[in-house]
Amino acid sequence: MRPDVLRRCLRDKAGNVLMLAAASMPILVGAAGLATDTVQWALWKRQVQRQADSAALAGAYAVAQGFSASDSATADISRLSLVALSQTPTIENAPTTGVGAGNAKAVRVVLQTSSELPFSKILGVPTPVISGEATAAVVSEGDYCVVSLESTSTVGVTLQGNASVDLGCGIITNSRAASAVYAGGSSTVKATPVAAVGGLQASSNFVSPTTLQPYTVPQSDPYAALPVPSPSSCQGKLSVNPQGTASKGPGCYKGFDIKGTLNLDPGVYYIDGGSFNIGSQAVINGTGVTIILTSSNAATNPSQIATVDINGGATLNLSAPTTGTYSGVLFYQDRRALDSGENKINGNASSSFQGAFYFPSQAMSFSGTSGMTTNCVKMVGRRVTFIGNSSIVNQCENTGVNEITGTMVRLIG
Repeated sequence: MRPDVLRRCLRDKAGNVLMLAAASMPILVGAAGLATDTVQWALWKRQVQRQADSAALAGAYAVAQGFSASDSATADISRLSLVALSQTPTIENAPTTGVGAGNAKAVRVVLQTSSELPFSKILGVPTPVISGEATAAVVSEGDYCVVSLESTSTVGVTLQGNASVDLGCGIITNSRAASAVYAGGSSTVKATPVAAVGGLQASSNFVSPTTLQPYTVPQSDPYAALPVPSPSSCQGKLSVNPQGTASKGPGCYKGFDIKGTLNLDPGVYYIDGGSFNIGSQAVINGTGVTIILTSSNAATNPSQIATVDINGGATLNLSAPTTGTYSGVLFYQDRRALDSGENKINGNASSSFQGAFYFPSQAMSFSGTSGMTTNCVKMVGRRVTFIGNSSIVNQCENTGVNEITGTMVRLIG
């Protein structure tokens, strides 16, 4: 540039602004570029955290179902693959640090990514290491009094006809059906929550404050630790004719056929084959009793395992023991039973039940009646059907009946 032109530019204000703008342009471009890189880092942070959350949940769900947490979390990381990781993921079950440390039901996942970006590299800004960390765990949540152990695509819990069920607790089924709990006809149900491994369809039959929790983890058998029945020295069938009255003590009987009044002493009653059959005019009283439905040849011929058939007109006042092996258990059917029978439990308005009905391998149906006392009742069956009105207060303090707590997976850190 000629000297005279340069001098004119220096004296010209517009020229000064042009020169200043040109001199500051690298700074402006660098700042804009760094802002762009910062946005990218923020996006990677969200993505890597999302991957960590998802992987931790996948690992915890695997733990809840007895599978490998590491395999499930690794597969989830590969499936989601939102960002390229800069180091091998950390997957711990149980975590060695942080929330859930030492908890065998918790899974901790740590992911890292680090990649140079052009503008920050030009400006000499160090490449940051972006990490995401999450811990998920299998936790106890919810209080259930109706549990269906059905694990196929068959409906687990059915409410039919004009059944009106008001539970002070929840319903859960392991059924994988698209609609695992069916409430049809004019039935209504109040239960919190209603949960299922499969799907749940919203319906006007579920009335407030009922909440639905589909696609939950399977519920374990709450009475799986009960011993396999082993009856011995069995007596003949216990029968009471209409208008008759009898009192009996614990032992093993070749079936019950009760049409009159039967008073049971406290203890364990084994039913060896046949049926626990209670007629429409029968009356049975018993405090601290457990009725075990089995068969002496259950191992070789499980079709002989006893079932229950209680007529709707019968009056039953039965409560489970509060201590011992069968604490809180009123009825227990041998889990070797074939899935071909159905157990019918009914009673009139004067009936009173306290304890658990446990039919792990067969269906059970319950027909309550307005006025029936069911302050503390638990129902565990392969499938459960409600036919009549049932109102369970679920106040089980000092009854020996343990809570059935649900299993959920949650992010805890």
